[in-house]
Amino acid sequence: TPLVPLGRLPDGSLQVPKDWGTAGWYDGGPRPGQPGPAVILGHVDSTSGPAVFYQLQALRPGDIVRVGLADGRKLTFRVERVERYPKDRFPTEAVYFPTLDRELRLITCGGTFDYAARSYRDNIVVYATLVS
Repeated sequence: TPLVPLGRLPDGSLQVPKDWGTAGWYDGGPRPGQPGPAVILGHVDSTSGPAVFYQLQALRPGDIVRVGLADGRKLTFRVERVERYPKDRFPTEAVYFPTLDRELRLITCGGTFDYAARSYRDNIVVYATLVS
């Protein structure tokens, strides 16, 4: 999927992509491949079926994630771990805290669906490190 730039909402939370089939990159942080954690968000599903990050929670340590850059280069990241967090206990520091390593965070919704709130109760976060 092409990546759309995402910013922050007035309450400080991150925007999410408007299109179910498109992922977005948090443009207030590092770009993929730069030192620090580049953050990419996508929907897990939509009102009509699976969305761009539907299979995200199936990733396992050692799996490879590739990110294409605007200049045509492709970066390869290795999954270190996949975690699920309740949305009210999202690990902001672990996801966004600056690092010297070139890292990637992939985020989507997960867990059980709260029909009253019309959203999932958890977030899935994939932590990956650049290998080439």
